[in-house]
Amino acid sequence: MSPGWPEAALAAARAAPLVRPRGRVTAAAGWSLRAAMAGVRQGELVHVARGGAPALPAEVVGFRAGEALLMPLDEPRGIEVDGPVTSTGAGLSVRVGPGLLGRVLDGLGRPVDGRAPPAGLVPWEVERAAPAPLGRRRASAALPLGVRALDGLCTVAEGQRLGLFAGPGVGKSTLLAQIARQTSAERCVLALVGERGREVREFLEDALGPGGLARCAVVVATSDAPPLVRLRAAHVATAVAEYFAEVEGRQVLLLLDSLTRFARAQREVGLSAGEPPARQGYPPSVFAALPRLLERAGARERGSITGIYTVLAPGGDLDDPVADEVRGLLDGHVILDRRVAERQRWPAFDALASLSRLMPAVTTSAHRRAAARLRQVLAAYEGQRDLLLLGAYRRGSDPATDEGIDRIGDIEAFLAQRPDEAAPFDETVARLQALFP
Repeated sequence: MSPGWPEAALAAARAAPLVRPRGRVTAAAGWSLRAAMAGVRQGELVHVARGGAPALPAEVVGFRAGEALLMPLDEPRGIEVDGPVTSTGAGLSVRVGPGLLGRVLDGLGRPVDGRAPPAGLVPWEVERAAPAPLGRRRASAALPLGVRALDGLCTVAEGQRLGLFAGPGVGKSTLLAQIARQTSAERCVLALVGERGREVREFLEDALGPGGLARCAVVVATSDAPPLVRLRAAHVATAVAEYFAEVEGRQVLLLLDSLTRFARAQREVGLSAGEPPARQGYPPSVFAALPRLLERAGARERGSITGIYTVLAPGGDLDDPVADEVRGLLDGHVILDRRVAERQRWPAFDALASLSRLMPAVTTSAHRRAAARLRQVLAAYEGQRDLLLLGAYRRGSDPATDEGIDRIGDIEAFLAQRPDEAAPFDETVARLQALFP
């Protein structure tokens, strides 16, 4: 026997194609499939044969009674009982790179804008671990968003995670587009999760515009997409942002609309996998998935991801399970109030209910004093708004209210800003300090 036989055998074994686990479909109901197959892992992608049609990609989301529970990444039409199922041996990955700027991707990271795939992309795992707690840089610099009310009263730090809470039709999508166009961040990643299909093109062409789109990578999963695609869209957008931050060392702004629809997609996946409903119909996996997604944003040793996540709060209900959970996970919250919108002041920012927990770390004492004084004067005025509207307040009864009456015009002018109006950070701070020296 040749002395080199063991090495040659090892080389041949390494070069041989791997035998992937195989199985068969045993049941299908709605978006859930069951397959009898051993050797697969949770989170692994599999291909389900569909006769003469292309194979259906699916993900292993759990196990029950010795069978794998699968969630398809496309319409499950054409599935047959005993149809072959083949493992890919890997989880979902996307191809990322600078060429994604100005492009629109679907929830699985594939271009959907009718243009050829960008050149120079590299594979990148979608499910990635969050940075280690002690590997994160502390907040030390503000990230200007270009919106006067936010930069002045809820200053965002580089690497911060902020929630944008609002009911439908209050202007959160318009505000996100304005931030995407005017932020000072070097890269922007925008995810539209569960968005109505009719509104996607309007948002891209009208709200975001060519200039905003050119500096963004956009990930879209519409409301009719499979629940797992809507769920993965948020992770795909986060993975793209991680590439820009960790490989290129960029200052990245991640905008995700909306976290509520992400949670609803996870609810569909969890219930299909047999989880019991817990808080108002949400299974436990929803409240485990939220921190896994949100903790991936933040400042790294190299680069940073600043995350702004919208949360639907119908009727202003911040005690909704998702809204309540998210407020405890994020580093601040911005409230858009329908009553402010009804007064035709845009953005419909509620200055008294909104808070940035990292603002003290990235602003000067003069800036913070001016912001606090604006809130004090506004609070005094809002406390007497009903009496003022009825004409029942007598001037001189309360000096703080009198000051509010005198200053409310200046305050409203500071908080109001047209979607196409620029507001440089230094000018915002100077204007605020001029109002309340």
